[in-house]
Amino acid sequence: MSKLAILQTNRMPLATLMGIVFVSAGDDEVVATMTVRPDLCTAGSIVHGGALMALADTVGAAATFINLPAGAKGTTTIESKTNFLASGPVGETLTATATPVHRGSRTQVWQTRITRADGRAVALVTQTQMVL
Repeated sequence: MSKLAILQTNRMPLATLMGIVFVSAGDDEVVATMTVRPDLCTAGSIVHGGALMALADTVGAAATFINLPAGAKGTTTIESKTNFLASGPVGETLTATATPVHRGSRTQVWQTRITRADGRAVALVTQTQMVL
């Protein structure tokens, strides 16, 4: 089974609720999209920061999951830092791309860049995942 098929088969309930769709997955990159809906927004019809953080956390956790060392049982986020860079308006499809910074036997660190269709960066998130 491909890594993308693994993620599509093991859906996270929050990812489903938010409309997050995994489009590619490999050892060195996981990519997902999310269309900004009104219920994911703050004032002014722009994506809420918490929705961006949840998108990045989902993609980083998925990247860790498909890169778990032998014998590991799972993963959990132990630290996350977000830089908000631009807005994401209603109707915009955002792309979240996670790449590894560190893949160890006890922790993994992933950086997720969230962009708009025009390529503009909306957020940059660095998170640490503990290997369980």
